[in-house]
Amino acid sequence: MSADTRIVFTGRCYCSAITFSTTQAPETVAYCHCDSCRRATGGPVAAFAAFDEKAVTFTPDDGRQITVIPGSTRTFCAACGSSLTGRYDYLPGQVYISLGVIDQANDLAPKIHAHDSERLTWLHIEDDLERVSATARSKINDASK
Repeated sequence: MSADTRIVFTGRCYCSAITFSTTQAPETVAYCHCDSCRRATGGPVAAFAAFDEKAVTFTPDDGRQITVIPGSTRTFCAACGSSLTGRYDYLPGQVYISLGVIDQANDLAPKIHAHDSERLTWLHIEDDLERVSATARSKINDASK
């Protein structure tokens, strides 16, 4: 039996120097309001889709790596600066891809708000999603099983 190689999602950085494709849908999609994610993405809130690392192919690679907080590695396009991925030791086997670089982002509505206690007070996203005051790692880990 051959492996499933259908392309499910695609994306690219702003300048198209880095592209990617996935062979699976994301395990979860989440907003993150933490200061670290806001600074890494440059937005008032970050939104990511979590994929099984084995289901994602980056061309030529997933960008320049930076680790500011131990256990958290992020990647960016060295040419244009687009925030591409986050990998976290406490969420093994997953790669979090910024929704803004996914071509089909319109199909990937977030399911949860993480670190809502760090949300900017003027930011009001009107939805019925669960809001976790700190990390949502247990819920995100459960979603990947």
